[in-house]
Amino acid sequence: MAKKHPSSKKALDALCPCESGKSYKTCCEPYHLGLLAPTAEVLMRSRYTAYTLGLAPYLLQTWHPDTRPLTLNLSEDQAIKWLGLQVKQATTSETTATVNFIARYKVGGKAERLHELSQFVRIENAWYYLHGTDPRTDSDTSY
Repeated sequence: MAKKHPSSKKALDALCPCESGKSYKTCCEPYHLGLLAPTAEVLMRSRYTAYTLGLAPYLLQTWHPDTRPLTLNLSEDQAIKWLGLQVKQATTSETTATVNFIARYKVGGKAERLHELSQFVRIENAWYYLHGTDPRTDSDTSY
C-alpha cells in the first residue's frame, strides 16, 4: 500500500483535497495508510485525493484487477493541477455502486472539468473502482 503522503503537520491539518470539509489527517489519510473505505463514495474521494498527491500505488491497489492498468505514471501528469471535487450523486447496492462527480483541474494553464460516472464493486468488504464513463457521451473516462 502507498505510504507516501504529506509529512508536515501543516499538510496533514490542511483541508482534504476531496472537499469533504475535514482535514486530510481525519479524512483520506487513513485510507491511504490501509483502512478500507466503508463506501464507494469514500473510496472515490480518497482516490481523487490520491491523484492530487501522486499516490499511484494506492490508486492501483483500489482499482479492480479486471480493469486495472499495469502501471500508472503520475509523474507524466505533473502538468495537471487538481482544483476541486464535487460529488453530484452516489447510489449503492450491496455489492455495486455508482458515483457521479465533477473534478476540476488545470493543465497548461487551461481550466478543465472531468465529469465521470464511476462504477464500483465490493469484494469481501473492500470497494474497488471498476471503470468510469462520461455521463453526457457514455465514452470511457478511466485512466
